[in-house]
Amino acid sequence: MAYENILREDREGVAFVTVNRPDKLNALNNSTIGELQHCFDALTLDESVRAVILTGSGEKAFVAGADISELAEQTAITARPLALRGQRLMNTVEGCTKPVVAAVNGYALGGGCELALACHIRTASDNAQFGLPEVTLGIIPGYGGTQRLARIAGPGVAREWVLTGEMIGAEEAWRVGVVNRLFAPEELKEGTWKLAETILSRGPIALRLALETIRRGLNMSQQEGEIIESDMFGLASTTDDMRQRMQAFLDKAKKK
Repeated sequence: MAYENILREDREGVAFVTVNRPDKLNALNNSTIGELQHCFDALTLDESVRAVILTGSGEKAFVAGADISELAEQTAITARPLALRGQRLMNTVEGCTKPVVAAVNGYALGGGCELALACHIRTASDNAQFGLPEVTLGIIPGYGGTQRLARIAGPGVAREWVLTGEMIGAEEAWRVGVVNRLFAPEELKEGTWKLAETILSRGPIALRLALETIRRGLNMSQQEGEIIESDMFGLASTTDDMRQRMQAFLDKAKKK
């Protein structure tokens, strides 16, 4: 499929996906949501891809929200399907079997913040801005933001961000756990790539099992999550990759 609003470039097992609407600050219109959905559906099935880095085009924005011109035309009849469509995309990103890293290079507002929250890890330039400003427009976040932010940073942070609609600086987002690593703007790309390289050096099957274990455990009690963890631990122990990596560790230890 040829994309008009996003770019995909694969390098050394990493798919770089870029929302490419810099004149609109990479806002998520319906077409862009559809293209991202198609792209992440394909990435999940592409065995040549082991990790994904998602970012925005230009220096100003990761994704600066949804397309307000489209939202302004919605009604009670059309708004719910729109939210469900956006939620489906975010669930696909979160459910991707490969680690997905959001490299937030500017504004991540509204739907853009929700897209970043759906990624497994978030890096950011130290001048990035996060926020869920929907209440300033008379609506609420509709692409899973109320749920994911509360799970990532806690309900108190979620209430503050959602109820004030204020923009939050990258350092504060890092402090509350929304951002994993901060970089100077000129170092964001390289720093995120090095993080991806570290992930790629780990066991590929173990990575998939770990992602699934964390994702499923978030929606159940700790006791139930630990049952899933023990099952996945056992499954990982059946793989050739595990045996090879443990033998390499033992061989290296003998040489010391």
